[in-house]
Amino acid sequence: MNDTPASSPWTLRAYVFLGDGERGALVGPRGEMVWLCAPRWNSDAVFSTLIGGPGEFLLGPEDHWNVWGGSYEDGTLIHVGRWVTGDAVLECREALAVPAAPDRLVLLRRVRAVRGDARLRLRLDVRPGFGAHTMTGLRQERGIWSAHGGGLRLRLAGAADATPGRQGSLEARFTVASGETRDLVLEIGTRAMTEEPDPERLWETTARHWARAVPDCSALAAPRDARHAYAILNGLTSASGAMVAAATTSLPERVNTDRNYDYRFAWIRDQCYAGLAVAAHGPHPLLDAAVGFVTERLLADGGDLRPAYTVTGDTVAGERSLPLPGYPGGTDRVGNRAGRQFQLDAFGEMLQLYAAAARLDRLDADARRALDVAVAAVERDWPRPDAGLWELEERWWTHSRLCAVAGLRAVARDVRDRAAREWDGLADAILRETRRRCLGPAGHWARAEDDDGPEAALLLPLARGCLPADDPSGPRTRRFIEERLARDGYLYRFRHGDQPLEEAEGAFLLCGFMMALAAHRQRDRVSAFRWFERTRAACGPPGLFAEEYDVRRRQLRGNLPQAFVHAQLLEAAVRLGADEDPGQSFRS
Repeated sequence: MNDTPASSPWTLRAYVFLGDGERGALVGPRGEMVWLCAPRWNSDAVFSTLIGGPGEFLLGPEDHWNVWGGSYEDGTLIHVGRWVTGDAVLECREALAVPAAPDRLVLLRRVRAVRGDARLRLRLDVRPGFGAHTMTGLRQERGIWSAHGGGLRLRLAGAADATPGRQGSLEARFTVASGETRDLVLEIGTRAMTEEPDPERLWETTARHWARAVPDCSALAAPRDARHAYAILNGLTSASGAMVAAATTSLPERVNTDRNYDYRFAWIRDQCYAGLAVAAHGPHPLLDAAVGFVTERLLADGGDLRPAYTVTGDTVAGERSLPLPGYPGGTDRVGNRAGRQFQLDAFGEMLQLYAAAARLDRLDADARRALDVAVAAVERDWPRPDAGLWELEERWWTHSRLCAVAGLRAVARDVRDRAAREWDGLADAILRETRRRCLGPAGHWARAEDDDGPEAALLLPLARGCLPADDPSGPRTRRFIEERLARDGYLYRFRHGDQPLEEAEGAFLLCGFMMALAAHRQRDRVSAFRWFERTRAACGPPGLFAEEYDVRRRQLRGNLPQAFVHAQLLEAAVRLGADEDPGQSFRS
């Protein structure tokens, strides 16, 4: 646990994400894979260099005098890294093979010498348990290396010329002749592996999977970014239907403020955001995945639904620290205390999801029963203080109530049921009381009953139709939020006392896309596109969004990639690309 990391960390905008739905990896610009949990999302990391631990899989040019770049193949999480050295141009095509098994990952890396002979360096150091274990029993048979440790087994094909190094690692230096390729296949799992890997077949299967998984987005605003968002959401979604909030843990939102969390879990709210974004485009498989996972949890846990679960539906463990240095400015931790909070707004988002499923004829009998469970929970608990979207102290948050209203309105409109009148009546009652407590004398909505400040989260229920189209409090609230929380075209969540916005935290990218959706709903297309374009620019070369954006330093902050930001980008791309009346956009 005291090993010096093999690679120094980069700024977050430089990292590439590879995902197969069951786990994800981050790869740096020099070809160093610095983050991978195995066998599943919330398992301990086997590569933890990103947060100061040992373990990585380096495959890149031996010559450090090079310029790096690369891009994803359109609509996939197959990435092609590219390096230009003093005497060669080389590429590395890499992906986690799909479809994936929950107990075994297959990592594909194919090096090609585009021009000149490419000299490369390989280093594989698998360290289970965040570095607590090493791989033992290292041996080679028929050109394939194998080892075991920490309850895991590994195999590496394509590196027969590698030599064992310290603590179970493998190292090699080799040359790929101009125009030639070399395949490496790394497998890590909990069971023995017998079938010899076939790189060509694995690549073909992976390419076919992505071609089926990501639909055409040519009619949307920003088609390439929309398809990339689809790919990210697919790569974060398990076969169970659960989508993790992000692939990583402990990447700091703010330097040395102890604001770093573990996001390798499935948040019910985030799942709904993704399902609603997909539903806006069509009845694609990710919608069914979201509805299925939410339904399963609602029927199992009822009104005691937790905000977050593991992808297998289990309880999220409480926070604990790791004995690692951490990403610069952060402290390492695993687990998340939000798993035990009450968050009323999540029930409103679930109702929105069920309404969207009904519009697309994807609401089955189980989902219909779960809808009743969600309505009953709202009816029982809406007067209760809750932790809200930002998972803060329990208060009477306005956003949570308006989300409940929007959800009830949606199911009353779109689910053919005799209870629709009752749902509308409950929405009326909640809105009436929320208006009494939380609508300020200036005609805009306050953040909470006891806080008349601005709150960017209010933009989403406004965009979702919680108010009548002619209610003036909607446009007034949007103007109030923009005046108080916008800087340089980016939007912050709320004010932290008297601190300047940019010193308290980064701009919140989710909120920028919420503003675009709210402006579109209010028929202000110029503002909607302005917010959409500015917010979608807040990413690095791989096109990944984190939770926050440091506007002054133009840097990403927080865990990567943040699913709900990609989901909101996708929904905004659908809404802004549609030639329709915004007031009708939630009926089709």
